This record gives sequence, C-alpha cells and structure tokens, in this order.
Amino acid sequence: MTGTDAFSIDPWGLAEHGLDLDAQARAESLFALSNGHIGLRGNLDEGEPHGLPGTYLNGVFELRPLPYAESGYGYPESGQSVINVTNGKVIRLLVDDEPFDLRYGELRSHQRSLDFRDGLLRRGAEWTSPAGRTVKVSSVRLVSLTQRAIAAVDYTVEAVDGPVRIVVQSELVANEQLPGGERDPRAAAALEQPLMAELHHAAGTKAVLVHRTRYSELRVAAGIDHVIEGSDRVDTIAESTDDQGRISVTTVLEAGERLRLTKFIAYGWSATRSLPAVRDQVEAALTAARHTGWDGLMAEQRDYLEEFWDHSDVEIEGDVELQQAVRFALFHVLQAGARSEERAIPAKGLTGPGYDGHSFWDTEMFVLPVLTYCLPGAVGQALRWRHTTLPMARERAAQLGLAGAVFPWRTIHGEECSGYWPAGTAAFHIGADIAAAVVRYVRVTGNVDFERAYGLELLVETARMWRSLGHHDAVGRFRIEGVTGPDEYSAVADNNVFTNLMAQSNLRNAAEAATRHPQEAATLGVDTEEAAAWRDAAAAMYIPYDEKLGVHPQADGFTDHQLWDFEGTPRESYPLLLHFPYFDLYRKQVVKQADLVLAMQVRGDAFTDAQKARNFAYYERLTVRDSSLSACTQAVIAAEVGQLDLAYDYTAEAALMDLRDLGGNTRDGLHMASLAGACIALVAGFGGLRDNAEYLAFRPRLPAGIQRLTFSLLIRESLLRVDIRHEATTYTVRRGGPLTLLHDGEPVRLDREASVSRPTAVVEVPERCIQPPGREPARRHAKAGVQGIVQSGGAEHLAAE
Repeated sequence: MTGTDAFSIDPWGLAEHGLDLDAQARAESLFALSNGHIGLRGNLDEGEPHGLPGTYLNGVFELRPLPYAESGYGYPESGQSVINVTNGKVIRLLVDDEPFDLRYGELRSHQRSLDFRDGLLRRGAEWTSPAGRTVKVSSVRLVSLTQRAIAAVDYTVEAVDGPVRIVVQSELVANEQLPGGERDPRAAAALEQPLMAELHHAAGTKAVLVHRTRYSELRVAAGIDHVIEGSDRVDTIAESTDDQGRISVTTVLEAGERLRLTKFIAYGWSATRSLPAVRDQVEAALTAARHTGWDGLMAEQRDYLEEFWDHSDVEIEGDVELQQAVRFALFHVLQAGARSEERAIPAKGLTGPGYDGHSFWDTEMFVLPVLTYCLPGAVGQALRWRHTTLPMARERAAQLGLAGAVFPWRTIHGEECSGYWPAGTAAFHIGADIAAAVVRYVRVTGNVDFERAYGLELLVETARMWRSLGHHDAVGRFRIEGVTGPDEYSAVADNNVFTNLMAQSNLRNAAEAATRHPQEAATLGVDTEEAAAWRDAAAAMYIPYDEKLGVHPQADGFTDHQLWDFEGTPRESYPLLLHFPYFDLYRKQVVKQADLVLAMQVRGDAFTDAQKARNFAYYERLTVRDSSLSACTQAVIAAEVGQLDLAYDYTAEAALMDLRDLGGNTRDGLHMASLAGACIALVAGFGGLRDNAEYLAFRPRLPAGIQRLTFSLLIRESLLRVDIRHEATTYTVRRGGPLTLLHDGEPVRLDREASVSRPTAVVEVPERCIQPPGREPARRHAKAGVQGIVQSGGAEHLAAE
C-alpha cells in the first residue's frame, strides 16, 4: 500500500486504511494534534514503531552553537531548536507477556481517522500475537482547544479470545531516542538528551516529571492521571525515575471483556517560575481535566469546532478532493494558532521539527491573513508576541547600524537564528510584513485599543528602520539597496520591488497611525518632522521598471541577468538549492518562489491590469517553485489575469502539498504557509478578495472544475457569507451589518441580515502561460477531482541554515 493509496477522500476527515510502516513519519505529521500550545505528532499509542516521535510545547527550545568557517560581525552566535519534550501519549500493551508491536504477530486490521468536526484522532486495530492471542485495541486522542494545558487519550482493550492476561503501561517518557539526522539541511537539528531531571513522582494513578533544559534554562513539567474501568480484578502500580513515570494496570480479560483507561496529560513550562510553581500548575490542570471528564472534554471540543466551522468553512462543489484538502488546511491552521497566546506560530506549527521549529515571515504573510477573518483573537496574540520581541529587534538594528527595529528572519524566542545572512539578515522585508499584518488586523477587527497599545509601536519602529536603511538619491528617489526579497534565489539585490512596495505601505501607515494617536506617538518620540520624513520617503519610493521588456524587474538589473539553463537542468536536480551553488543561482534569471508576483497580490494598486498580465507571463517562465510558498501566490494572480485553469492547478498544488507529500518532506511537519495559502488561493484568487483599502473588494470568477465556492469572513461585529456560482455571486450578512463592499469595482451595500446578488463576470481566457520545462503544475481537469498530482519537489525555506 502506498502512502497516497492509504488515505481515503472524505470531505470532513482524513482516514487511513491499513498501515504503511515505511510512511509512518508522513502519517504522523498528517495526524498531528495541536492547540498552538501543545503539539502531539500522530505516533502510534504504543510509541513504536515510529517514524519520528514528537511532543512539542510552543516556545520550548534548546540553544545550539552556530559554527562558522569564517565568522563575521553581526553573525548570531547560537541558534534555537525546538525539542521533543516529555512524551505523555505512550500507552504500551502486553498480551500474555507479548508486547503489542505491529511489526510482529498478525495485524488483522488497522484504521486511523481524523475528524475535522470534532478534532479527535481515532484508531482501531485487531491483532493476533505471535502466541496466537487476539485482541482489539481502540483509542481516541485529543489536544484540548478549550483547556490549553491538556491532552487526553481514551484507550480500550478487548479480548477476542480468552482468558488473556493484559498489562497496560501508561507512561511519561523524557529524552526519547530520536532517529539519526538527515543530509537534507531543511530537516531539524536533532538534539540528544536536552532535558535534565529535577523531580519525579508517582503514586496511585498519577505521575509527574519536571525537567530543565540544559542551555536555554527552561523548566518543563508534565503530568498524567487516569480513570480505569473494567474488571474488578485490576492491580495498579505507580513508579518513576528521572526520565520516566509509569502507571501499570494488570488484569485478566475473558473473551468479550474490555479494559478502558482514560489518560489525562498536562504540560506547563516557564523560564522564570520555580519548580513548585510549575509542578503545581500541571497538577491543577490535571485536576481540572478530571473534573471535566473525558465526555466533557469531547463535548467542549465539538462545541468549539462547531462554532469555528459555522463561520469559517470554505465549501467547494465539483472537486471533493480539493474540498477535503482545504478543510484539512483550515483545521491545521486553526490548530497552529488557537492557543499560541503570545508565542510564535512556527512554519511547521507544532506538527514536527522541520526548520528547527522556527517562525519566519510565513506567519504574517500567509497564516495571519487567514486567521484574521476566522480567528482574529489568535492574530492579536501572535502580533503581541512580535511586540514582546521589540527589545531584541531594537538591539539587532543597533548592531547593524540602523534605527528602529530589525526583526529576525528565523527565530523561536526573538533572537536572530539565521546563520546565512544573504537570506537571513538581508531579508528586511519581514519588518514590513509584520506591519502589514498589524494594519490588516486593526482594519478588519476595528481594535483601536490594540493599535494604540501595540500596533503603533510596531509600525513606528519598522518605519524608522526603513528610513535609516534607504536613502534619497541624486534625483530624489528613495532607494533601498542590498536586500533580499521573498525569492531566495536572488540575494542582496538593490530595490527589490516587493520590498520597496511593502516598505512604502509601512511608512505611510506608520505616519497615519501616528496622526491618529498623537499622544502615544509623542511618547514613542515621534514628531511631525519624523512623520513627514516617512511620508516623503514613501512618496519618492523607487519602483524599477524595464521599459524595453514592458515588465517590472524583480529588482534592479534582474531582467539583464543571464537566463538559467532550464532545458539543461534535469528533473532530479530540483530543488536547485540542493544541487547548485548559491552564487550561480544569485546571478541568473531563475526564481525560487513568487516574488514580483506576490508584490502584485499585496500591492495590486501599484500595477495596471496590463502590467499584471505581462509581469505574470514573464515570471511564469522563470519560477521553478522550489518553495511551497509559491503555488498559492501564483494561483491568486493567475486567477486575476484570467488564467483560471492554471489558477486551479496551482490551488490544488498548494492544498495537496502535504496530503500528497509533493515536497517530499512532510515527514518533518506540515507546511502551514502552504495550507493557509490554499485558503488564500480560493478566497483571494477565485473570490478575488483584496483587503488593502477602505472597503473589501471582490472580483469573483470560477474555473470549470468548480461549480460553486462559498466562504464566510468575520468583519468586526459582522459575518459575511460569499456564495460564488458561475452565473451569479451572492453576498449575505449572516450576522451584524450593515456592510459596504465592492463587487467588480462597484459598491454594494448590505443591510442587516440581507442578501444581494450580482452577476459573476465571464472572463476572457488568454493563452496559457508556460513554465520552465518539468516545473509545470499538474493539470486538474474538470470533473477529475481525484486525479494525481505530479510531485514538484517544493522546498519552503533556504537550506543553508
């Protein structure tokens, strides 16, 4: 059974039939559960066999040295890596002294399923031991979206033939042995034995372990407690060591009898609180979870997700596989941000150790735009985390000789962790990406208090950075030189269009926010002269344009570079970053991920329709999509310029990045930005949503393969539903109102609980753009909703880290 064949297509869930041991790591990522604070990979309950064990706490990391062959001023001295903390999900089973191990005996049946509506991971297995005893095992696992510190497992063993002696060992395990490292530099650095024991205790049905990380000095506590149901002849033993807590339950089951064990798992950590305080926090969380009970935890989870899907579902008619994929995407994006609570949202969420658990610009440019319209509270929390890191960002700016704040390219705690400065330090656009997320959040939610307390300072400090980084040239143009834009195959370039346009918005928005909040701005040291300097720089921002070709170069001189030899590059040499030196990539016309095209999405006001079409066609020939961040952006602009079938192809690629493992690295964790990008491709691509002006604007159009697209958006106190069909688009205020929006440029006013329909435009389809040989997206034809997708080898971030 192949990994692809193992999963059935279900619009509301993901189900695996059978067990492919060789594809376990991938399945563990797909079946991961998280609430943004705790992350549990979808490992088998018994812990082995596994692909990559993983239990993560958001913000818990270990320091590691960043060695340099030749050091340089400003290089970060240490990196931060997410660590596998104490594993509380292990439940081992012995059947008449035979370990329940799926590599031995006969596995008669095995199923796993994840239901997006209740957030539960279910498993069922029937197994015959090498000695001939047969048992049925079932489990249900959750990570609570309502009780931040809690996960739980409901585990049942049934004897098929009996009598049979059953021993269930429920464990806490610290410092698990991890698989060996890989050559792929995108994979996380494996840190062995990161936890030092401080306390262990076990009694009755409860066990608690407390550890501290060796170098980052974070204190981590984990606890388990149990409810045991079944035969009256049950013996229970509690024991613990430095790295293990274990509750053993022994009984004899007759045929048809069951033993049920409900396991509550709690986590807590702190950089400052004492050992007793962290321990007591965990024990209190366990007490609260037991009070709620298993049925109560499930009910809370269902209620939470019922509300989420009611206002956040994206419905597709005509392609059931894409429907499954987009709900899978929304579910995991929700899990990544729901309870992050002033912590970063990593590029992999809490589904795996890929990219060392770091957060990048992905969060602000891909994940937060989705969460802004469905879970705005999580966006406020994520931006408050950025605000807490301002002292470190100011220190980094000063180190680089700049004013304001320079935010890190990759980080967990707030310090720069990128050891490769052309794609790290030089990628200053992250400051403007954060500013854009602030502006969008305030505009959509109307949260003026947030803007006053947090947003203004983020805008001011990033604007100061741009004003000091750029300069006015001899003819008055404001230039920003020596930077790296989103395309990491072009580094340290002058006047990257995306960067300059985002900086322009950042400068304008900072000046406007300072005007709205003069008292707070004055407290930050902003005066009229400084705000005027920001406006002047924005007005004079230099945006390169190649008059001869009639396109915007990605940066100064880009269109003069030699073209990459696409014809001479074999398919197996992608992604290019793993097979060619960077100096060669940097001086050629080849694009890792949509850069200029992303500029047209987020700053469409800076381009004419004709320019967008020409630019898109030009960069399609150069973009190899060695990044999972690319397809969704290409989908949005493909839809805008009328290339609807191509947009459909790219949307499917973004949505199926992990479900079909198109990048070949899903084992290390899910691609949160691509998952969020799939939602953006549908809403901003086929829905035509643009949200950078006073009113939300829509330009809906559908490809032939989709008959209907429906989505909802939370806008302040209102809930807007957009229902797009080929004939007409209907806008409905489901809650709140009134609202004014733009449909194909025309104002539409919606009264409270009212609906308005407008014709869906019929788009003249231009000739399909071409891509580099071998890098074309797989065609997704109408009525073919389950066809295969050709692997394209996308890699999300720079591999040199």
